[in-house]
Amino acid sequence: MHKLLLLFLFLSVSVGNLFAQKKGYWQQHVDYKMDVTMDVKTYLYKGKQELVYTNNSSDTLKKVYYHLYNNAFQPGSEMDARLQTIKDPDARMVTKTKVDGVDVKESRIKNLKPDEIGYLKISNFKQNGVAAVAKEVGTILEVTLRKPILPKSKTTFTLDFEGQVPVQIRRSGRNNAEGIELSMTQWYPKIAEFDFEGWHADPYISREFHGVWGNFDVNITIDADYTLGGSGYLQNPNKIGHGYQDAGVTVTYPKDTKTLTWHFIAPNVHDFAWGADKNYQHDIVKGPNNVDLHFLFKNTPAVVENWRKVEPQLVKVMDFYNKTVGNYPYKQYSFIQGGDGGMEYAMCTLMLGNGTPDGILTTASHELGHSWFQHILASNESKHPWMDEGFTTYIEDLALNELKAKKEENPFKGNYLAYYKLVESGKEQPQSTHGDRYDENRPYSISSYIKGSIFLSQLIYVIGQDNLNKTVKRYYQDFKFKHPSPNDIKRTAERVSGANLDWYLVDWTETLNTIDYGIKEVKENDNKTTITLERIGRMPMPIDLLVEYVDGTKETFYIPLRMMSFEKENPTPDIKRTVLNDWTWANPIFEFNIEKPKTTIKKITIDPSGLMADIKQNNNVYELK
Repeated sequence: MHKLLLLFLFLSVSVGNLFAQKKGYWQQHVDYKMDVTMDVKTYLYKGKQELVYTNNSSDTLKKVYYHLYNNAFQPGSEMDARLQTIKDPDARMVTKTKVDGVDVKESRIKNLKPDEIGYLKISNFKQNGVAAVAKEVGTILEVTLRKPILPKSKTTFTLDFEGQVPVQIRRSGRNNAEGIELSMTQWYPKIAEFDFEGWHADPYISREFHGVWGNFDVNITIDADYTLGGSGYLQNPNKIGHGYQDAGVTVTYPKDTKTLTWHFIAPNVHDFAWGADKNYQHDIVKGPNNVDLHFLFKNTPAVVENWRKVEPQLVKVMDFYNKTVGNYPYKQYSFIQGGDGGMEYAMCTLMLGNGTPDGILTTASHELGHSWFQHILASNESKHPWMDEGFTTYIEDLALNELKAKKEENPFKGNYLAYYKLVESGKEQPQSTHGDRYDENRPYSISSYIKGSIFLSQLIYVIGQDNLNKTVKRYYQDFKFKHPSPNDIKRTAERVSGANLDWYLVDWTETLNTIDYGIKEVKENDNKTTITLERIGRMPMPIDLLVEYVDGTKETFYIPLRMMSFEKENPTPDIKRTVLNDWTWANPIFEFNIEKPKTTIKKITIDPSGLMADIKQNNNVYELK
């Protein structure tokens, strides 16, 4: 079954890529084969890797680059240096001590001993069987090829690697705070992405990842006591056991087996991760569209009870994501207790699991959402972290609100408040800032997760709920299994709605321009009421205005933004709406009349929906005194 599924996915994506190539789009392709053996006593592992690299670009490649992420967990690394210099280091990655009564934060990496560090060493690197020069530079391997890779051609790289699993500092590592023995993320030599912008061989300093689409065939040999979960489909469950027999698989391996080799195939992904522990409980639950949802968590009474409360909820969350974005294309997903916090990987997440059911559900829902916004729509997390973190936060907020007995009218309200505080702090940087270049961690998080989410929720205000819903679905259909850029989501919204939205993408993501409108004046004018609005912030917006009268009636007024060349449908069709003349950006003042005396007006509100991110709300409402 798995082989047929692999063939189906390969053919489906190949056809999609051919269609994209006809339009001028291209992306590289890789096929990994890896055999690795883990020594659970020393935390050392050895492996062999064969990688078939397909150059779909028009460039001739004379060098290639690999990521050696494990090398970040060494004293003196760039990650260590960053922890020692950033004002608000990640609390999980530092220790606190008092010096002369003052709290001092110190990098945990700085004091790692030789048997506690992480490393990844490469040897015997060959291209098509001939040795090539491979130079280790921190977390990057620079390879000078013996023979350039011509456009539209393939080459085969082989190498041996030896790694040490670091003491768990961040995401990957051994023996984390919850006692999980092995969190194997970013553990193998991973070739860097090359696209229309060139090579993305970013050093591993703290942030996110970027990878090449391809297929993984991985054999992991480890002590037989360990249960594994991770990316891909297990090819030999009958020789493994460890929970698969509970799903009806007949297990045939001898009881005295000392090691087991777990064979996984992960088709059309851009990463491969796994976790392992001797004390995992392994549940398999059927999800939407017959997807197997694997849950691996510590086999202790409290943890088992909490995770099993969450399992049926996550079936509902996946179903919601399928309906909101598009169907999850694989037939497996694993929720694995491991790592720290939560982090998305291909077909799985590693996350903390000792918390409350609500905490587990929130983390798991977010990481599952990344299967759509990062592991199917594979934007460059390092350059545009707001695209995956923000869009995932958007659908997570929608899904968790859907599960509530009493739903919130605006489930994004807290996001707007957090964004306003960031602006007020003066520490905001443009969303076009590379993820590693933020001055502090908190502004990075709010910009990526919160302001990135508002990019979508605010589009409800700009182009309408129906158009935004259609935009998300079309974006998924047009760019799944590709590497979309910020312009791609903007152009999708334009194609769906017919609006011009370049101003929106530029102002919101590339500048620190803010939205700030106000009701400047309301005055009597010959038995009419003249309302004067003002644009105070640099970023323009269309305006929805609600007028409530003393007699209890209401009406709305809509002011289109001229540069949009667009008129939004009435978001409240049960209330009469008047469409006014459009408002130009160059004119900071807009004036119009209501054919009623001022004394009949009880209240006037700019944006009653609360979906426009106006940073100063105190001048958005006029009330009769």
